[in-house]
Amino acid sequence: MKINWNYIKGFFLIVTVLFLYGFSNYRNYNKKVSKIDVKFEKGENLFMNYEMVNKLLIQNGKQVKNQAKSLIDLNDLESRVLNHPMVESTTSFLTIGGELKTLVKQRSPIGRINTGKESYYIDRQGVKMPLSKNYSARVPIVTGFLESENMTDLHHLLQVLKNDEFLSKQIVGVHKSEENDFILHTRVGDHKIIVGKIESLKEKFKNLKSFYNYTMNNNSIKNYNNISLKYNNQVVCTKKVN
Repeated sequence: MKINWNYIKGFFLIVTVLFLYGFSNYRNYNKKVSKIDVKFEKGENLFMNYEMVNKLLIQNGKQVKNQAKSLIDLNDLESRVLNHPMVESTTSFLTIGGELKTLVKQRSPIGRINTGKESYYIDRQGVKMPLSKNYSARVPIVTGFLESENMTDLHHLLQVLKNDEFLSKQIVGVHKSEENDFILHTRVGDHKIIVGKIESLKEKFKNLKSFYNYTMNNNSIKNYNNISLKYNNQVVCTKKVN
């Protein structure tokens, strides 16, 4: 009987490849985590620092560094980091060289709520986030809200202010009155802007900018105490009493 050596060579080649693959996987899974590399999206680590994230990267009650890669549960680590109130999203992965890399995207505040009993940020997703010892965001300070009050309208208003180049610089405070009107406090000028209800904001702020252009050109903006946008397609002003 003639022996087909090509089949035998092929068989041994497959066995060798499988052995090397298994051996490589075994070494890889038993390799220890050599380094933890934390990066913040766009390089922004405003509210958190690297140590704060490192303390969240815990597996089996201890730091993941020097633990075997096979013991690392990446989903669990991501959940731990994501549960931090300052974190919007995160991704973790292990490299062949044994590094644990973690990318963190922090929440982006658009307003600072002061209820009188507590103070905290509200982010662009409408999520509550605590103040930070590391950084104080330059966002409008919001007053007049109760702790349990619905903030849907406020969130919408803050988003509009945040996304407008002029208003984001000019508005430093938002107050909700007892009549449920929204009142804006300005950076420049000793006056208040009464927005009223959260409706037709695009038209209201378009009228406000036209009014600003006119009164700043003739330097008459300083004569007004209140600027009301409450009424349909109108800007109604109250002059200061000398």
